Amino acid sequence: MTAVTEAKLIKILAEERNMRKAAERLFLTQPALSQRLKTLEKEWNAQLFIRSQKGLLPTPAGELVIAHANEVLEKREQIFETIQGLTTKVNGTLKIACASIIGQNWLPKVLKEYVSQFPDAKISLMTGWSSEIVRALYDGEAHVGIVRGQVDWKGPKVHLFRDTLYLVDRELETLEDVLQTQRPFIQFKSDSNYYQEIQQWWQHQFSSNPHRQILVDQIETCKQMAMNGIGYAILPSITLNGEENVNKIPLINNDKELGLTRDTWLIGYESAFELRQVQAFSEVVQNHARCLYGLYE
Repeated sequence: MTAVTEAKLIKILAEERNMRKAAERLFLTQPALSQRLKTLEKEWNAQLFIRSQKGLLPTPAGELVIAHANEVLEKREQIFETIQGLTTKVNGTLKIACASIIGQNWLPKVLKEYVSQFPDAKISLMTGWSSEIVRALYDGEAHVGIVRGQVDWKGPKVHLFRDTLYLVDRELETLEDVLQTQRPFIQFKSDSNYYQEIQQWWQHQFSSNPHRQILVDQIETCKQMAMNGIGYAILPSITLNGEENVNKIPLINNDKELGLTRDTWLIGYESAFELRQVQAFSEVVQNHARCLYGLYE
């Protein structure tokens, strides 16, 4: 086996902790994978994994070999990207970390165009809260990040679009109606930045807490509950396509008499934006963002 093949095998075993699942990812039979693992352990002169009821558990020697394997693969990827940067063709892997709400509602259309224009490029996508996206960039797990709200970032930071926050409900027609209703306020778990913005707005707008509250894990669950009349929710316009049978009441900031909004940014390090696959993605994503200005600005 080559060093890269060996490293990939070890990495996948460490990720799956299961011979069957690892074999499927490697397109091998379980006996063939077991034999390859035995060959590796013979080469390293140490047992790398222990089989238990919980799956494969790395031994102390295994942990060292796993770390080495990850370094080999990461170095290969870096060299590959550098080589691709010397050509005019867009290929290599584009690693994106994206806020979940954007990944669900907007990014798929962007990626559809990107892969259509650059079929030789590969995409690695992770989603999460904006705070997790920033951490992924710090840790080198992504080339670029798409984040929401006010993010402290010293590197390149491109404003994509701004969308309005709405209170949506099947029955409520004005913000003042919130004070009279017994309907629950449906909220979704989000990063602290977004949560604080909503809390501050509520405190400025109303003198008391919501009468009833429901907390759900995902924004899509929150939206569907509001669409089905269970209660009211606060949702950004990026999640609404205009076909929903609900009242949409913009959140007004009483101090400025302006609508409460949420910004979306493209961020990354200078070195990442020099990669051709990242440059190409930046152009595609900004072109799509410009199409939204008439809707959300």
